[in-house]
Amino acid sequence: MKKHNFSAGPSILPETVMKQASAAVQELDGIGLSLIEISHRSKEFIAIMDRAQKLALELTGLEGKGYQALFLQGGASTQFLMTAMNLMKSKAGYINTGAWSDKAIKEAKRYGEVIEIASSKEKNFNYIPKGVKIPADLDYLHITTNNTIFGTQFHALPQTEVPLIADMSSDIFSRELDYAAFDLFYAGAQKNMGPAGTTLVIVKDSLLEKMNDDVPSMMSYAIHAAKGSMFNTPPVFPVYTSMLTLEWLKNQGGIKAIQKHNETKAKLVYDEIDRNTAFVGFAAKEDRSYMNATFNLAEGIDGAAFDALWTAADISGIKGHRDVGGYRASIYNALPLKSVQLLVDIMQKFEKTL
Repeated sequence: MKKHNFSAGPSILPETVMKQASAAVQELDGIGLSLIEISHRSKEFIAIMDRAQKLALELTGLEGKGYQALFLQGGASTQFLMTAMNLMKSKAGYINTGAWSDKAIKEAKRYGEVIEIASSKEKNFNYIPKGVKIPADLDYLHITTNNTIFGTQFHALPQTEVPLIADMSSDIFSRELDYAAFDLFYAGAQKNMGPAGTTLVIVKDSLLEKMNDDVPSMMSYAIHAAKGSMFNTPPVFPVYTSMLTLEWLKNQGGIKAIQKHNETKAKLVYDEIDRNTAFVGFAAKEDRSYMNATFNLAEGIDGAAFDALWTAADISGIKGHRDVGGYRASIYNALPLKSVQLLVDIMQKFEKTL
């Protein structure tokens, strides 16, 4: 029996996607070959790549609006470099909301002046800065829309006239947004889209035309876009599995439907955190993430019995990150409501033992 997977990433995928992807490793669509042994130049894989790119644009409402979807490698960590290498002329602005923002800032400083427009570091990143004034002379503004470690999320986008860039690794495809407000956004696949190994980048055509041209080929968005994500051998299995997940999402009713499902799950767990005397929420209530619910034990409470309860219930992956401690329930798109209900039941059972 499979465990209830609250892992922050790599994380849960839809059961149907797991079955389809597993079958394709044996043989892809009756062609007599495995998915992972066909050429990336074959008509079968080209169709997979085309479909994955189309679905990414369709689901975000950007199809036919002057954007391209790229499936690259190196994870979001490589995007910390690529955004700066391609877009930095002299200086860029970053809103620092956690560990991943910190890392993006560190990499960007190699290529120009970085202005930390705002930060929530003084409170261990438990909130999202608001009312931030964005200078008009920046090459771009970079944000991290959701913060897995600290459990915070942008619920309103910064207002800016400069290109808006976002790391959406942990909340991509989870909620309706004005995706056209972004000039470029990226996401590692391993939270809401597929297995680790590919990174989705959606970029505006007009931004591609303005990028630096003295960039190594493998780091150039323009080259990857011109080659249809086929400049080098793409990660065939992660792209295929991402395509299946995007098909699954479309069949669920798209982002609008999955947002409603995610809000139901988030409300269930946050209501229990706020009600239960054994726990306290970490993130500021108005900035709580719909993807990663972070919470700690109330002062003076030993969590050994709680740990034993959720372990016995086949719950996996809820230990908090070392920077926050406590617990983190990652409730990504594919996590069923019954898993969240089980966690809440365990929380209530633990409270009764105190």
